[in-house]
Amino acid sequence: MKTQRISIVAAFLLLLCSLGASAQTPPQIPIWDANKVELKSQKLGDGIYAILPTTAEKETTQGIPQATTGGFIVGSKGVLLIEVMLSKRLYDQEVALIRSVTDKPIIYAVNTSDHGDHCFSNYLLPASTLIIQNEFAKENLAKNYEGIKQFMVGLFGAGRGIESSVYRPADIIIPKNNNLKLDMGDGKVVEFLNVGTAQSPADLFVWMPNQKIFWAGNPFIAESPAIPWLFDGYFLEPANNLKKVYDFLPADAVIIPGHGRVTNKAGIKYTIDYVSALKQQVEAAVAKGLTLEQTKAAVKMDEFNKGYVLFNWLHFNFNLPNAYKDISDNKKK
Repeated sequence: MKTQRISIVAAFLLLLCSLGASAQTPPQIPIWDANKVELKSQKLGDGIYAILPTTAEKETTQGIPQATTGGFIVGSKGVLLIEVMLSKRLYDQEVALIRSVTDKPIIYAVNTSDHGDHCFSNYLLPASTLIIQNEFAKENLAKNYEGIKQFMVGLFGAGRGIESSVYRPADIIIPKNNNLKLDMGDGKVVEFLNVGTAQSPADLFVWMPNQKIFWAGNPFIAESPAIPWLFDGYFLEPANNLKKVYDFLPADAVIIPGHGRVTNKAGIKYTIDYVSALKQQVEAAVAKGLTLEQTKAAVKMDEFNKGYVLFNWLHFNFNLPNAYKDISDNKKK
């Protein structure tokens, strides 16, 4: 029997209803401005590119939130695009980067999340392009597309091209705990991994085993000082799956986080360390019988507050409350 999951929009709105006004919005809106972001490509191998904000190299380690990263893979059969971005403006930049190196058609596009900055430009893809998502992402987008658009406007501002997005369903669906392997030719095998919730139930990882290149998506937002965005209502499953994915990766893997510069396995360990410490400290608080507010006072985790602009907003309003809820509920079982 399938477990029924609340959608990202419903979970987020329910949580906001229970929080004070200061918690309802991040410390800056837009979190990053889609009308100003400029994208560049970074070659990772023969016909393999990351797509990054031009600011990512300098600003990631300064704790400044970055726009969505992506990439593209050029094989003998055509192009695989990783992420289609939030708006037409950013999608057009992606296409220009692809066309600067190849005129081959975009035959596949993958969305690693159902958050709009990963999928809202699907409607702009050629009709022949096959869109790849995980199963939950397709179901949630089909049911809640207009709500997700409103959610994204709330975080990234009106007039950023979000309103123009039109729902286009995915063509290839990957169920939970399943993988898909595609051979793009020229030795470029691409695996899509649905391990379950690592940030949200819509997560999908992209892995090139021959080249050891990994698109990590939202579960691994960026290097230190960034912390994960666990605001989709889950904690214990993401904690387990983040560790599972981290252990799966070889030490010399090249990793493209969801919103930061290209890094390596050591670069994403900060996420694992933060989640592990949060789990341990909240478990201790729950064992002592502390309330949520008492736990917030006790589990400040200042050792991880190293300048990420969104630390307090994420830690106290989402990550910690979700950890407290999951751990408390698990204790009752």
